[in-house]
Amino acid sequence: MKKTITATAVAALTVGFAAEAYATEWNVSVWGSRRAFTEHVERLAELVAERSGGDFTLNISYGGLSGNRENLDGISIGAFEMAQFCAGYHADKNPSITVLELPFLGMSSLAQEAEISMALYQHPAVVADLARWNATLLMPSPLPQYNFVGRGDAPGSVEDFAGMAVRATGGIGAAMSAIGAVPTSMTATEVRQAMDSGVVQAVSFAPHAHMSFGTIENAEWWTTNLNPGTVNCPVVVNTDALDALSDAEREILMGAVDDALQHYLDYYDNQTMAAWGPALDERGIERITFGDAELAAFREAAAAPAAAAWIEENTARGLPAQELYDFVTGLIAEGN
Repeated sequence: MKKTITATAVAALTVGFAAEAYATEWNVSVWGSRRAFTEHVERLAELVAERSGGDFTLNISYGGLSGNRENLDGISIGAFEMAQFCAGYHADKNPSITVLELPFLGMSSLAQEAEISMALYQHPAVVADLARWNATLLMPSPLPQYNFVGRGDAPGSVEDFAGMAVRATGGIGAAMSAIGAVPTSMTATEVRQAMDSGVVQAVSFAPHAHMSFGTIENAEWWTTNLNPGTVNCPVVVNTDALDALSDAEREILMGAVDDALQHYLDYYDNQTMAAWGPALDERGIERITFGDAELAAFREAAAAPAAAAWIEENTARGLPAQELYDFVTGLIAEGN
């Protein structure tokens, strides 16, 4: 009997150790708190765990692994296996995908933005660009057009932004410069303090971020239709970690991306945008809507110069910038 018990115990331990040895855990670095912006990451983790029977898990950390500007660096050294970042936080590190942050590209929906982002992420020049950081682009975090919440005198026209200090990154910052605003780049977690202290008078965000990071709490006005552009915030994985997955694990991960993105799109439409209007009303925030003629003049002043400058700058970097720009705008034209 003693031998039987011992053998059984050893067998059970062996099975347990084997199961533990073959379990795969990835650490995922994001920031802030759970919100619409991270819903696809959360859903991806759920799907991967479900479809692997719990043998492959994604452990999501909100700021515990890295600062949001350092997530790509963390990926490059394998500090964690997956991360989210925004291209405009460090355009010099990921210039190829900043084409998606150019102002007034004209994407008509979040679904179209997701589709075009995924297509661009597979372009050989983009793959090579991110490979410098040992990173593989997994999926985008499609965001609607950014608009501004602000304090103080509300702009009655586009020209009233002249001289105004605004938080605006990437192509949005370039667009605002074109009308005389003074853009400054800061991460999402810094903006509330900057706005409250008067460092900036207005902040550009998508609606979910205005709610999540508290910029509407002391805001007095909101631009409904300035629509200067949006940001591109991909989810990336460490390429070595991706290559180290078993074929089955890789199939589970990659196969869950489309479902996770669809969950994200549904959540943004049905949850975030449904809450946005009431959030403005509860706080008595004035809605500022600009006329068609003003918006056309804004686009004319900002779009072409920003695109030309982007192409020139990134061609000098050795990127096929004109090709990337034509690739993106061609897809947009086909979809519209």
